[in-house]
Amino acid sequence: MPTVHAAPSPQPVYPAASSRPTAADSVAPSGPRRAGRSGAWWVERGLAAWTAGVLAFLYLPILVLIAYSFNSSRLNVVWEGFTLRWYGELFSHAPLIRAFKNSLIVAGASTVLAVLLGTIGAWLLHRNRYRFARAIQTLICVPMVMPEIVIGISLLVLFTLVHLELGHLTMILAHTTFCFPFVLVAVQARLQGLDPALEEAALDLGATPARAFWLVILPCLRPAVVAGGLMAFTLSMDELIISIFTAGPDSRTLPMQVFGMARVGLNPMLNALSAIFVVTTIAFVLFTEHLRRLATRAA
Repeated sequence: MPTVHAAPSPQPVYPAASSRPTAADSVAPSGPRRAGRSGAWWVERGLAAWTAGVLAFLYLPILVLIAYSFNSSRLNVVWEGFTLRWYGELFSHAPLIRAFKNSLIVAGASTVLAVLLGTIGAWLLHRNRYRFARAIQTLICVPMVMPEIVIGISLLVLFTLVHLELGHLTMILAHTTFCFPFVLVAVQARLQGLDPALEEAALDLGATPARAFWLVILPCLRPAVVAGGLMAFTLSMDELIISIFTAGPDSRTLPMQVFGMARVGLNPMLNALSAIFVVTTIAFVLFTEHLRRLATRAA
């Protein structure tokens, strides 16, 4: 019988030594990947550059304005030298001083009225349940979204109909109407997180509703009341359009006076005035932050 030979078994084929996996290939790279650097890294750097550009766009003109308040040139276009002349003329300029006093009077009185009306109104809307509470809330917040020129014209028509002479009183009423909704909204936001058991405990201990509000509720609302008052004062000091319609000849405010001087042409005194306001605002913010840190440490 013929002899049958078995087919030889195939030999295993090994890859080349250079293509075999090694222990070094299983170790992840320690540094950042190139894909991450070219993707998320560039997005992050782009957003940082955009933020820096926006901040520069906002604050560089203010820095230039402060620098040119010390420029000796009246044209205020080309730098000619350092001087404090415009600050001296600013403090001796009678119309600006008078307008600043009017602004303080109007802003102070309207802030007090706005704080009173806003705080009491927010508490009444929170404490009691009215049938048309939502409608009242909407009507109160209308001055916050209505164009200021509409408010100014409507108040001017109202003062004319009731034969009220334009002056400090009309300015205070107009600014209070515009500012007190901001106080009310701030106090309402604080009341939402207030524990109702505080008032109930005060009433159970024998306090009257008015005394409970004054001794228990109002101290809890103090941060919101202060924040609303500061906002009302700032809005009143900065208000121009409503003031134009409701001011009398002897009650021109600082924004009205500055606007009238700016329409004539460049005036270096306005740069000096703006620089003083900017520095005062920064100092006030730093002082407020210092008080906040002291309160935090004390707590």
